[in-house]
Amino acid sequence: MIKDPQALIVGKKNWEDYYLFSLESSGIASQALPGQFIMVRISAQPQPLLRRPFSIHSKEKKNIEIFFQITGLGTSLLSQKRIGESLDILGPLGKGFVTGESFQDKVIVAVGGGRGIAPLYFLSQELCSSGASVKIFYGGKSHKDLPLKEKFEKDGIELFCSTDDGSFGYKGFVSDFFKAELEKLNPSCVFACGPEEMMKKIAQITQEKNIPAEFSLESVMGCGFGACWGCVKKIKKNFKEEWTKICEEGPVFSREEIIWTEEEK
Repeated sequence: MIKDPQALIVGKKNWEDYYLFSLESSGIASQALPGQFIMVRISAQPQPLLRRPFSIHSKEKKNIEIFFQITGLGTSLLSQKRIGESLDILGPLGKGFVTGESFQDKVIVAVGGGRGIAPLYFLSQELCSSGASVKIFYGGKSHKDLPLKEKFEKDGIELFCSTDDGSFGYKGFVSDFFKAELEKLNPSCVFACGPEEMMKKIAQITQEKNIPAEFSLESVMGCGFGACWGCVKKIKKNFKEEWTKICEEGPVFSREEIIWTEEEK
């Protein structure tokens, strides 16, 4: 873990309440892996007190990107930062997705719901560099919730877009679209990030088809490196259910390890 108190904002784009920041942080960029995250100190003021977690959206040379949506005070304040300002960040943190040469010449599917698409761009870059054929299912409530569509397309990634209201692509939930296309794609592995209900459905579908799957879990995090025990969730380990720190042992877990909300005791 690296603490970079002067990560320079070198790029900023936005689509209504969605934002993409490019941060110059060579140390973190050199170590970052798909599925890992950083913790950002939003303000030097007492409020908001805690850092906020953000998936590493991509890395290139000495820069990393984060993609987020305004959902509260922290992200609202962050969105007001300007190019040339600095952020105090920690990272890279957590355990990311499994990648590597074993995926060469294989079809890999990644499913992102809403802002859950954030870590899947970095993942797709890594998988493509390993020779995998990557298909991305990108779902949102409406067309405006698919702001990264053109970015994936520019990289030649095959996209399957869906919107709940039918304003673009498949009309319905991205999990239903995934299920409808699964037989044709026949993936070797599935990755997912997004709302828990979406990921639970993806888990059920992949289990029925006996397809390996990994999921990036979202959690409220206080520190990001396991000191505060603020992000625990029950995870299956060694045939037992244990309270596990998502920030330290995740945020990525295999389907077999995850206990979804209604299963928790």
